[in-house]
Amino acid sequence: MKTVAIVQARMGSTRLPGKVMKRINGKPLIELLLARLAHAKEVDEIVLATSLEETNWPLVAHVESLGHACERGSENDVLSRYVEAARAHGADVVVRVTGDCPLVDAALVDECISRFRATSVDYYSNTDPPTFPDGLDIEVMRFSALEQANGETQSAFDREHVTPYLRESEKFSKGVLQNEPDLSTLRWTVDEPSDFEVIEKIFAHFAPDIYFSWQEVLALQEKQPEIFVANQSIQRNEGVNLGRGQKLWKRAKRVIPGGNMLLSKRAEMFLPERWPAYFEKARGCRVWDLDGNEYIDMSIMGIGTNTLGYGHPEVDGAVRQTIDKGNMSTFNCPEEVYLAEKLLELHPWADMARFARSGGEANAIAIRIARAASGRDKVAICGYHGWHDWYLSVNLGDEKGLDGHLLPGLEPNGVPRNLRGTVFPFGYNNYEELEALVESYDIGVIKMEVMRNDGPKNDFLQKARALATRRNIVLIFDECTSGFRETFGGLHKKYGVEPDMAIFGKALGNGYAITAVIGRRGIMEAAQSTFISSTFWTERIGPAAALATLKVMERMSSWEIITATGNEIRGKWQALADRYGLKIAHWGLPALTGYTFQSANSLAYKTLVTQEMLAKGFLAGNSVYVCTEHTPEIVEAYLIALDPVFARIRECEEGRDIHELLKGPVCHGGFKRLN
Repeated sequence: MKTVAIVQARMGSTRLPGKVMKRINGKPLIELLLARLAHAKEVDEIVLATSLEETNWPLVAHVESLGHACERGSENDVLSRYVEAARAHGADVVVRVTGDCPLVDAALVDECISRFRATSVDYYSNTDPPTFPDGLDIEVMRFSALEQANGETQSAFDREHVTPYLRESEKFSKGVLQNEPDLSTLRWTVDEPSDFEVIEKIFAHFAPDIYFSWQEVLALQEKQPEIFVANQSIQRNEGVNLGRGQKLWKRAKRVIPGGNMLLSKRAEMFLPERWPAYFEKARGCRVWDLDGNEYIDMSIMGIGTNTLGYGHPEVDGAVRQTIDKGNMSTFNCPEEVYLAEKLLELHPWADMARFARSGGEANAIAIRIARAASGRDKVAICGYHGWHDWYLSVNLGDEKGLDGHLLPGLEPNGVPRNLRGTVFPFGYNNYEELEALVESYDIGVIKMEVMRNDGPKNDFLQKARALATRRNIVLIFDECTSGFRETFGGLHKKYGVEPDMAIFGKALGNGYAITAVIGRRGIMEAAQSTFISSTFWTERIGPAAALATLKVMERMSSWEIITATGNEIRGKWQALADRYGLKIAHWGLPALTGYTFQSANSLAYKTLVTQEMLAKGFLAGNSVYVCTEHTPEIVEAYLIALDPVFARIRECEEGRDIHELLKGPVCHGGFKRLN
């Protein structure tokens, strides 16, 4: 019977790309692995099984130069890759070794093969259950059994990980080699940079010998445990339980501070250690992750950017036409003029517009213009207005100054200390507090959200407008979030209060980067007395997408649709809460509706909702940013799925430990530094 050891390896590792070709003492890791494996006396041939991806060509070339055969197959269906490789080389017995195990021990391989033959089982390993250090994994199987598994299982998990069906289907006889004592907590494999660091040190210790035994490595760990410290916190077979997105998120946090560019999209804000994190594609209100899993997005819909749903055909069509024509040139794009005229048509009180590509930029532009126009530096603010120095300077005077304005715990590190005392927060609907600021300081600008969680009371907006007029203060309404959700334009139109300037973003381009600052001529012209300029504010895609988005919005009255849907969802949430005797508090615009459990365990309950709904195919937490693609059928399915989760929370309110239900940590509730 021909015994073929098949080593699966590829360059596209999610957590540590190119790891099999990373050099240790001048030699690629895969070369060391193959050299050690070649000392196994019971193996007739060694074959590398990789995928068809072009990135693997250097790997194939190197392994073939060492005299070993290479077979290429599916990137994700590794089971079929094994079967094809085994068939191509006439294998009767297949030995599975993974390319992340450079300490593979030839003597241990021989022992497993010998025991496999002696016991006449279909499958034999030293991993079921594991008692050897992680990185010494060996599996031996009949080719006929592997072929049967390939023909019977349709599970993507089975096909990616090759042998689960052999181990778990109860159709195959099995045997296991166990070590005493149990050493399964030791980690000698390579999945993460810290793993590679440990393996480097091991080979450096034994150099130039590369054929040291696993027992010698164990003795080294007992004598010099400091060599092995770097990776010991990583759980065995962690990668088996992590999706591609989760693996990429771990990788991202090593090279991107915080992991990404937006706090609100960090995995820890949703479901720490279990959130898919990255998407492959998105259409309507559906999102597909990197593993091909499809979800209905009943969550934040791109952080509120896509009120018409993901990938709206008209908006995307306008963008494609723009790409075909050209996005940038020495000349200006005419669409910015057309967009300015459209926004001013929707807001007759305004005379001029400036454009940017993000909400933070637009807020900074507005503040610069308003300060230039008023001739005064001090600003009174209410709400969330981005990440720039001018805004975060509030927390220089009081580290909790912004805690009531969306994100608690924001640290002003890096903000010049001399900005302290230039920006002052006031509470929404607290006119007396605003008036006191104006009376106490030389306020030149009042900047506020029209509404975020609760609507205005006691003519709050009208009073703020009158105060600004009376004291010659520039009044800015930040409508980056609220714009185009309850009216065709700014939310201030609903309340009949006109600011001096307004800011729009998020929904304006239905997923494409475009923000706008509009205002009265006498104020906006102050932009010419200061320097406000940026290259990519002149690109064409943003204005073209915005014009197409506004056209679709106007035709279908999208703001009415999403408001009605949001109100329906809010009502059904309350009905669920009433059914199970839970107290919830509602917040936000109907089209940005959210709720909070009135409980000390509110964050844990939110995490449970996300965890359970993800398993049912929904991206969900305690808020829904509604889009026109949230049809009645989708909303109904979402609420049906949510019902038993509320029932679980009722059990927790009656004494069940919520942490017994959670499969990972509780989500973050505000700003936290991620290590």
